[in-house]
Amino acid sequence: MSLSGASAPSEATGGHYTALRSLGLPNSFTRQFDFWDDRYEGRRLFSEVLGTFFLVLVAAGAGMVNARFGGDAVPATARVVAPGLMVMAIILFMGTVSGAHLNPVVTVAFALRGNFPWRRVPGYITAQFAGAVLAVLLLWALIGKHGSAGLTLPGPGISVGVAMAWEAVLTAGLVSVILGTASGAQQIGPFAAIGVGGYIALAGLWGAPVSGASMNPARSLGPALVLGDWTAWWAYLAGPLAGAVIAVGCAWVLRGPGGGTRGTEAAQGTLGLTWRPGRIGEPHLAPDNPPHASKALDREEPGDAS
Repeated sequence: MSLSGASAPSEATGGHYTALRSLGLPNSFTRQFDFWDDRYEGRRLFSEVLGTFFLVLVAAGAGMVNARFGGDAVPATARVVAPGLMVMAIILFMGTVSGAHLNPVVTVAFALRGNFPWRRVPGYITAQFAGAVLAVLLLWALIGKHGSAGLTLPGPGISVGVAMAWEAVLTAGLVSVILGTASGAQQIGPFAAIGVGGYIALAGLWGAPVSGASMNPARSLGPALVLGDWTAWWAYLAGPLAGAVIAVGCAWVLRGPGGGTRGTEAAQGTLGLTWRPGRIGEPHLAPDNPPHASKALDREEPGDAS
């Protein structure tokens, strides 16, 4: 190994140079790809737990609040728009940490697209289901269990098969929006949150009466697990999964194979790549000691006071 910061070619490296990083940063080959840095995986998983918790708190909570207080304490329009607004806020405030999947089929879709490593899929899905279960447990503890309130169920007169197909169609649209805005082709950056949140709200406005417009197995199976009601649960697993696979196929037709830089950053967040946990920017003096005060004193001369 040379002292210049690069290793010499060898049979072990196949003749390729492996750059070494110094100044306290990781210098092994795998650590050069910061998305592989397991030091930050705990933060990413916590992000998925927290984000899915807030999403399910809103999505399942609206129905449970209505069941508790009766009537339309939360109007129908608000019940379907609120999850979209919540997803928009979550993407904006912590999407760069984990990618803000909040949905098992989104994680699977990113992996199928080549933007997310399969080895990390089980952890993300477990975190999402944990967040969903915690949200329903909190709602149950605060306002009580009220029958099937909080579940996503087929609408009156709608068969389970129709609900499953409906969920597949809605999810295909949702995942298409997510993959499209994550591809970098539109270069819209944080505005992707508006597209994703807007789609969820619009899909809910016209799709909720048929299937509940879940589009998210964690949102549906979390309440089913806590409330012990597995009515039509398989439709809310199979439907969204089928829709995600369809969306990945559409993305391939529209934009070719994935795995590009922008898609990877959107799917995995940029924690450890473009920023690291810790103070961002230079520390500033307290407001009562502005930096220009000392400079002003330095500029004064004894004769100025006369």
